[in-house]
Amino acid sequence: MLGLLVQAGYGVDADEEQADYVIVNTCSFIEAAREESVQTLVDLADADKKIIITGCMAQHFQTELLEELPEAVAVVGTGDYHKIVEVVRRAEQGDRVVEVSPEPTYIADETVPRYRTTTEGVAYLRVAEGCNYRCAFCIIPHLRGNQRSRSIESIVTEARQLADQGVQEIILISQITTNYGVDLYGEPRLAELLHALGQVNIPWIRMHYAYPTGLAPKVIEAIQTTPNVLPYLDLPLQHSHPDVLRAMNRPWQGRVNDEIIENLKTALPEAVLRTTLIVGFPGETNAHFEHLLNFVKRHKFDHLGVFTYSPEEGTPAYDLPNPVPEAVKQARRDALMQVQQPISLGQNQKSIGQVVSVLIEQENPQTGQLIGRSARFAPEVDGLVYVQGQARLGSMVPVQITGADVYDLYGHAIV
Repeated sequence: MLGLLVQAGYGVDADEEQADYVIVNTCSFIEAAREESVQTLVDLADADKKIIITGCMAQHFQTELLEELPEAVAVVGTGDYHKIVEVVRRAEQGDRVVEVSPEPTYIADETVPRYRTTTEGVAYLRVAEGCNYRCAFCIIPHLRGNQRSRSIESIVTEARQLADQGVQEIILISQITTNYGVDLYGEPRLAELLHALGQVNIPWIRMHYAYPTGLAPKVIEAIQTTPNVLPYLDLPLQHSHPDVLRAMNRPWQGRVNDEIIENLKTALPEAVLRTTLIVGFPGETNAHFEHLLNFVKRHKFDHLGVFTYSPEEGTPAYDLPNPVPEAVKQARRDALMQVQQPISLGQNQKSIGQVVSVLIEQENPQTGQLIGRSARFAPEVDGLVYVQGQARLGSMVPVQITGADVYDLYGHAIV
């Protein structure tokens, strides 16, 4: 959207105080995300801003948003981002605009201009949009539509464009990255995509949202043999117990979780494993939760995110019997994170004494200390590396790791 607006001659700024119109790209995945989105909208309304609401909440609650927020001049659905220039022009003429396609089909490609708002060396690259799975807890397919993959040629072209801009890390994203290409080619083509991206001059290629059952031998081989593809696997497992996974409409996963993770560790001994889990799904018993605790203890994930189940209207799980009380959900989340903390500490401590490449992204203005990430850490969801020494923002430098805590690493740049 920013790229299209800049191309059309509009000025853009990350500081909303400078703007006449503020575009808010909202999330509607779980209740907490909606609350954050709504609070942002309310704050902007209080500041007398003209608001354009885009993203999942616009897709989900278009009429309610316009009724509740008179400051909203437009709502733009998840399949309508490419109409943003027309939307702004109509809003400038005094129209109140609704652009929400009932069935999202659009996906941006390499021909859409990109406007990067930071000097950081990282960029996200969408390889597909939408999802064909129907997990019982998830509203994403309703809000984003079925999977729509871009061609390998399109993705590689955009990756080269980003490399020319000095980007050091590309993060491949979609709802299910391991299913990339099924809709376009009739079969998954993630391995071929990774090999093709190996020819692009980008030091780090990172994947997000790799379903474990999609990590076929040829995908593992592509990670092993493509030097710039990081052995970093973000596995959205959600749970370990077959009964809970069956209720989540992920029955195939319960039979293979342990085997797949062990196979990954054998094939990729240096792999960094991240996962996300849901506690408090309807019908989750103490025994189910104990199974999950033991699963986490056994596999020692490098990074772990835990969510309490959020009942979403319009999903099959919304009306399931035996809801788990909120206090129990929170207690289970806390217990799981307490189990994970010493595991994360131990995994981080393995880096002490090593020299690792660190992408420098921030500088503390008071102390001058540099802050970045090693290949172990994805932006925003994992830890940071605090670096003593001198380096340019956006550069990648060798760092001797001298310390670690539960989330972060510490070291000094080697010059």
